[in-house]
Amino acid sequence: MFALGWREHRTTDEPSLQSSLTVFWVSVYAGPDQLTAEGSILDMTVASRGIVYESGKRPERRSCAFPAICVSPSGRWLCAFRAAPTKSAVTGQHPLLTWSDDQGHSWSEPAAPFSPVEVEGRPGNFRAASITALAGGTMIAVVCWVDQSDPSLPFYNPETEGLLDTRIFLSRSVDDGVTWSAPTLVDTSPFKVPTPLTGPILRLRNGDLACQFELNKPYRDPSVWRHSSVLLFSMDKGRSWPEHVITSNDPANHVFYWDQRPGVLADGRVLDLFWTYDNREAIYLNIHARVSADHGRSWSEMWDTLVPGQPAAPVSLPDSRIALVYVDRIGPPTIKMRASEDGGRTWPEASEIVLQAALVPPQSVLKSGMNDAWSEMSKFSVGLPATALTRDGEVVVVYYAGPHFDGTSIHRVRGRA
Repeated sequence: MFALGWREHRTTDEPSLQSSLTVFWVSVYAGPDQLTAEGSILDMTVASRGIVYESGKRPERRSCAFPAICVSPSGRWLCAFRAAPTKSAVTGQHPLLTWSDDQGHSWSEPAAPFSPVEVEGRPGNFRAASITALAGGTMIAVVCWVDQSDPSLPFYNPETEGLLDTRIFLSRSVDDGVTWSAPTLVDTSPFKVPTPLTGPILRLRNGDLACQFELNKPYRDPSVWRHSSVLLFSMDKGRSWPEHVITSNDPANHVFYWDQRPGVLADGRVLDLFWTYDNREAIYLNIHARVSADHGRSWSEMWDTLVPGQPAAPVSLPDSRIALVYVDRIGPPTIKMRASEDGGRTWPEASEIVLQAALVPPQSVLKSGMNDAWSEMSKFSVGLPATALTRDGEVVVVYYAGPHFDGTSIHRVRGRA
């Protein structure tokens, strides 16, 4: 059994939940009468929700999506997100950064700390960013760059299934995210293809860093797209990235384990969750997972979690459970959370709570191939949750939501363990 409740905190005059960035936090607590039939404590509650940034304030920020959340050593919550005139826009897209020093009750005016740069003489812009707190008070941002040599081209090429050239940059802050260094390009050798990011830099328990991304193919490349997910490793605090591991790839090209969401667990293992797509049947499968016990260098076999949808990175809770936040698109899109007591092998439905109830009708469509999948994604108006653990052991979740795919805001939820 579980209880669900929340308090609303508004940071503007009556912002609309349907068109704002909301921050949610979830409380996970146990009482003597809160045991399942197996004797496991699975009770979780939503403590509060709120708005991070409301869309529509400025035309160039009508579409606010793809958020990331980080809790700094000082306790500051930093939220980065992509802003653009429309969801599909490449021209005009830019990452913004805001922070809260009162646990999500109020947020700073968003700043645009990363100025566009050229790569090999080609103009481009930054699409999105994620932030990680490193040792010693340093923050590191990983930023996705997209080629803008021809501003008329869409991000995805429906003729070839290729992407505009996509690169990875790093920037650092030593003042809790107020100012940032000039972004520097990451050498992703041996990969000379578009490398869209899948999340923040990981701090591994052996001291290494891991940069996460996936492999697409060049825009006009007529060959078959063979998807892989990758972790790139640095042993010198991000100055160089000489090692890599493929975290997912189906040699038969039947199943795409994309949008990987790895998380470092309390015991040092890395649990990677995947939004899973059947490339032959053009349908989404349950979330799949695999785990590494050696800091991402080798991986278990993939397993089916039996949870439908698109996951956020897992979060280790103070009581040794693991939280999974995900978007369930079977029916109207809903953001939910479950807990695992066996290292992520199973996620009992009895532990499930709803973080964001349905705002819109179902948005999934019958698909015949990859182009339909990309078209469907472009019309999602709820999704992409990101997670972090607060200093007092609570889970904070950010996601985008709105009544229309071109008019979404950033929302937050918070939960207590």
